[in-house]
Amino acid sequence: MTETMTSQQRLVVAIAALASFVAFLDGTIVNVALPAISRELGGGLVTQQWVVDAYLITLSALILLAGSLSDAYGRILIMRIGLIGFGIASIGIAVAPNPEILIIGRALQGAAGAFLVPSSLALITSTMRGALQARAIGMWTALTTGAMVVGPVIGGLFVDYLSWRFAFLINVLPIAITLWLLTRLQHPDRRDPGARIDWLGAILCTLGLGLAVFALIEQPNLGWGSPAIWMPLAGGILLFLLFLLRQRTVPSPILPLGLFRVRNFWSGNITTLFVYAALSLNGFVVAVYLQQGAGLSATLAGLASLPITIMTIVLSSRMGALSGKYGPRFFMTVGPIVMAIGALLLLAVGEDFDYWWQVLPSMLVFGLGLAVTVSPLTAAILGSIESERSGIASAVNNAVARVAGLLIIAMLALVTGGGLDLAGFHQANIVAAALLLIGGVVSFVGIRNPRRERITTDS
Repeated sequence: MTETMTSQQRLVVAIAALASFVAFLDGTIVNVALPAISRELGGGLVTQQWVVDAYLITLSALILLAGSLSDAYGRILIMRIGLIGFGIASIGIAVAPNPEILIIGRALQGAAGAFLVPSSLALITSTMRGALQARAIGMWTALTTGAMVVGPVIGGLFVDYLSWRFAFLINVLPIAITLWLLTRLQHPDRRDPGARIDWLGAILCTLGLGLAVFALIEQPNLGWGSPAIWMPLAGGILLFLLFLLRQRTVPSPILPLGLFRVRNFWSGNITTLFVYAALSLNGFVVAVYLQQGAGLSATLAGLASLPITIMTIVLSSRMGALSGKYGPRFFMTVGPIVMAIGALLLLAVGEDFDYWWQVLPSMLVFGLGLAVTVSPLTAAILGSIESERSGIASAVNNAVARVAGLLIIAMLALVTGGGLDLAGFHQANIVAAALLLIGGVVSFVGIRNPRRERITTDS
């Protein structure tokens, strides 16, 4: 007999989904708003890169730390802090008078967003077990995926008919609802006073990523020979290496390097690095070029990639079931290759733009490949680690995906040859296809089906 959820457990799922929805919604809205932001505030491609990467720097660096904080101080408290911080940052972005204030607001938004996703999943895993927990996570996934559907469309409508500024204020309503629902929750906030928090590690990671990304974004303007470029780049790399070295010795690492001894975990995360770099690159250049190059409105640009999201929602659960039956290796190999074909189909885009023949076939093929890839990829990574450590394994994989997007957007000028004209758009999609092919090869070589490895080490 199927176990039914209590009203409090349903409330937990609703709170977790809304909290994560806030962070995911903003990530999907921003791409369609970039051209309008650039037109109003100036700064061109560099401003657009920083609007995306300022968010990803703090989100990537702090998402691991957020797991430690939620253990030490409680999931509900950390979620409240994240929600309030995200709301304040969103209002700051909406009234930003210049690119600098906007970018600072996006960085603060990323920091707050880092607190939302881990704490929301931890709230589910701490209140439900077994099949009920799996069902709850499935509901959470389905509800948060809705952000991918409505985000670009809502963003486009606001940009076209009101202002890009209102697109960032859309977060305020779900934040207010979630904060109210938290007052109805009777679940006690569990805390571990003995938990250790690696603050220094978080600082090293954040500064290392920030300095390296600054150098990559500003390099086209100043050149590699400028001390303002090579010094931050070298400093960022050094700080990130110090972060990794610290994770080997600190008693409670925010990035447990011992996880990477497991074959499916390390190979799955390498695949994640390449696949999500390609996803971020594709999402950015399609949303921006369709407006600036092809002349579509923000609403139509948001609708353009809707087939990818619909196919992912419709097919992902089926692909996950097939992967569970036959193993993830085939799906993780074929899926990225199909996505690469979809990216290459965008080379059909020409000066005489036609969405139906030049873009839609790519979206359908790309969406099919993404649906084949995502569920098996997640299952392979989390299935290789014992369930007691699935939380940190998920956080690490999430951080890898965010860092992948962070770095590829920072290198956008190198990828496109300096600008996002038609030639740059084509070049970006060739690079995306190459990244996806590498991801497929890594899966074929690295992933194993028959026996899922387990890990018992603590570091």
